[in-house]
Amino acid sequence: MPSVDKDYSPCNPQSETLNKYVVVVIYALVFMLSLLGNSLVMLVILHSRAGRSVTDVYLLNLALADLLFALTLPIWAASRERGWIFGTPLCKVVSLLKEVNFYSGILLLACISVDRYLAIVHATRTLTQKRHLVKFICVGIWGLSLVLSLPFFLFRETYRPNNSSPVCYEVLGDDTAKWRMVLRVLPHTFGFILPLLVMLFCYGFTLRTLFKAHMGQKHRAMRVIFAVVLIFLLCWLPYHMVLLTDTLMRTRVIEESCERRSDIDRALEATEILGFLHSCLNPFIYVFIGQKFRHGFLKILATHGLVSKEFLARHRIGSYTSSSVNVSSNL
Repeated sequence: MPSVDKDYSPCNPQSETLNKYVVVVIYALVFMLSLLGNSLVMLVILHSRAGRSVTDVYLLNLALADLLFALTLPIWAASRERGWIFGTPLCKVVSLLKEVNFYSGILLLACISVDRYLAIVHATRTLTQKRHLVKFICVGIWGLSLVLSLPFFLFRETYRPNNSSPVCYEVLGDDTAKWRMVLRVLPHTFGFILPLLVMLFCYGFTLRTLFKAHMGQKHRAMRVIFAVVLIFLLCWLPYHMVLLTDTLMRTRVIEESCERRSDIDRALEATEILGFLHSCLNPFIYVFIGQKFRHGFLKILATHGLVSKEFLARHRIGSYTSSSVNVSSNL
């Protein structure tokens, strides 16, 4: 993430700290794994239409967000090799998809946490059990994610800092410090900090209730959701913490030095790659932790003659209905 403000930094721009060919290979692997994994997740959830749970609907949208973002990874990979050669319109679109992926992800996880909180702590069938209402909630999440991401769509341009390779970055014109603060702090407050607090509250009380009531089976059923939330935070929290530090430095809240600028640029580069990696990880969680997901996938294979019914019976999957991905019963 280069420093591009014309009047900002007296420091000379540093060369890339990560081998660009290694980064391109990582992006290519993430692209292929995300494309395959999230497509399978969507297939299994859509195949289980009759018994699809509320959480399934949220995870379906989460997989869709990761899939859409994965489609932009070849462009990001090419930009690492040659600089941003795709022009401003594509810069705006892929930046928008990246931000929408992040915001929709954390907002969907926050909705799952609220649903689990109401179902376990208050032992109620929540309003979201109504299928049409869940659809409206998901549409609202996509709309809010789009609104939170709009500043990046509006301000991102192809820019050539200090006669170096072109980059896709926000160009803010006059009042750079003020606009950068609005561009970063406001969306991240409503699209990151608040949803994170909601999740901490809901899962804190949910865990307390599970342990207090010795609800061992339901505790095991929550493993997949907790793993999804943990992986999301491990992948995206470092990037947004570094981004916050970068914002404070650019707005002169934190004193800048060339050494700090170099450290921040390196950290942004590394943690952004970690964030990109997230788009392919959820399917692995479902495969290794979610027994119901594995059964659902095998049922689809059996339907198309790729797995024998004897194999399903041998592994006690014969009684498993098409309602295959009920997260509330251990995904």
